[in-house]
Amino acid sequence: MPYKLKDPSILSELHPGDVITADVLVSQNPDADILLDHIVVIAQGKPDYKPTAFYHVPAPGDQVPDFKLRNQDGRAIHLSQFRGKTVLITFIYTRCPLPDFCPRVTRNFATINQQLSANPALYAKTHLLSVSFDPEHDTPERLRAYGAAYIGSDAKSAFSHWDFAVGTQAEIVEMAKYFDVGITPGDNDTINHTLSTTLIGPDGKVAQFYPGNEWTPANVLADVKKLEANAG
Repeated sequence: MPYKLKDPSILSELHPGDVITADVLVSQNPDADILLDHIVVIAQGKPDYKPTAFYHVPAPGDQVPDFKLRNQDGRAIHLSQFRGKTVLITFIYTRCPLPDFCPRVTRNFATINQQLSANPALYAKTHLLSVSFDPEHDTPERLRAYGAAYIGSDAKSAFSHWDFAVGTQAEIVEMAKYFDVGITPGDNDTINHTLSTTLIGPDGKVAQFYPGNEWTPANVLADVKKLEANAG
C-alpha cells in the first residue's frame, strides 16, 4: 500500500530498490494519511549512491565493539567490562516527549530489572544499560535523576545492575550506526529517533535484536533465560 512521508525532504535520500526501516504513524482519525517517519536505509538499491552514514542491523553472532561511555556517577565504563554477563542495551534521551518511545522502553527495563532481582542467580549474571544519544543535555547528574525515578531509589547501590550512560558525540554516532538507531533533529529542540534494544550474550556477541517498541519484558526475560541455559 502507498505511504506518505512525514518529512518529504527525506525523499532525496531514497532510491528505487532501497531497503529501509521506518516507523509507521497511524492516526485515530480513519481519514488521516498513514505516514512513514524515522526512515533508515539499511541496504542500497543504487550501488553508486553514497549515503552520509551506513547503518548496521544487529544480527545474532555479530561481535559488539567495545564502546566507551560515562555513567550516572560520572564513571568511565565500556562494554567489554561486562564480558561474561548477559547485557541488555537500549537507547533513550531523558527529554523524550513521546510516552510510547523512551518512557515506554525505560518502564520495560524497570520491569525486567525488578523481575531479574527476584532470581538472585540470574540477576548476578545480567546487566542493563540505557544509553542516551543526547550528550548536550544528558549529563551524568541528569541521567542519575532520570534513572532513580524508574528504579525507585537514588542510592548508589540502586544502579549496580542498571547503568544510565552517555558517550561523546563521536562515540554516540558510531553506536547509533552499529545498533541501527536513526537520529535526526526534531522540532523545538527535540530529537527524532528510532528505537533499538539488543541482547548481548556473555561472549560479547549479539544474541537478539528488538527494533521498535513491540517487544515486552516477558519476551526479553524468556530470551535471557534461554541464553543463560544454553551458556550453562
